[in-house]
Amino acid sequence: MPTIKVNDVNLYYEFHGDEKNELIILNNGVFMNTTSWVFQLPALTKRYRVLAYDMRGQGQSEHPESEYSLELHAEDLVALMDALKIQKAHLVGTSYGGELNLVMGVRYPERCHTLTIIASVSHSEALISAMIERWRLAAQLGDGPKFFRLIYSDVYSENFLVNRPDLIPMAEQRYATLDLSAAVRLIESFQRFNITSELPKIKTPTCIISAELDLLKPRRYGELMHKAIADSEFHLIPNAGHVVVLEKANEVNTVVLGFLAKHPFVTQ
Repeated sequence: MPTIKVNDVNLYYEFHGDEKNELIILNNGVFMNTTSWVFQLPALTKRYRVLAYDMRGQGQSEHPESEYSLELHAEDLVALMDALKIQKAHLVGTSYGGELNLVMGVRYPERCHTLTIIASVSHSEALISAMIERWRLAAQLGDGPKFFRLIYSDVYSENFLVNRPDLIPMAEQRYATLDLSAAVRLIESFQRFNITSELPKIKTPTCIISAELDLLKPRRYGELMHKAIADSEFHLIPNAGHVVVLEKANEVNTVVLGFLAKHPFVTQ
């Protein structure tokens, strides 16, 4: 399993697809890991090379017992790109990973060929803040299955829970092995995040995808980002909750691939 030490942390990473193709880097949601992109990888690797990795505090990467921030995750990603000799890539991220993409677009635009922001926000208002604080307090109890049972109705749509109950045990099993102390630090990082005032600085081609039934990060945040980021695209995926990359994988993949096709790397 490949790991590399960058920015004083060991990060786990995987390459998929033909190395001759343009590169996509996938940025995880807060409780995700590299396996969470299982419904995207087959579609994306038909046309692109894909780098999936776990951020500090996630999956098979190192979980240092220090404060995390999206700015620190951005520094880690730039260091990872440097170590792997990647100058620029398409960045695709969902939830926390989309928020990381916003930081990359503001702080490191020279490393971003495009930005795809899925089910994300640029700041948190009262309702999200209350929900996330409830998550943080529950994570501090250290019981993964109980934590999942508390939050699953926040992140999955009712339609999905009724129609695809077969996928819930897979998610519950992943939460059973979650490092909840690291999860608390990731949640606290999100709680401090607010980049709304800096969104107009983003000049990288940007695609924003929101989910119609997302209770955690509703469509109005996607619409706000769309208005603030010049020439961005906005897409609303119907009948899907926050985990839209799972609930409506084909629809998400179609939007992402269509957007990336409009912005190829310049051939040297």
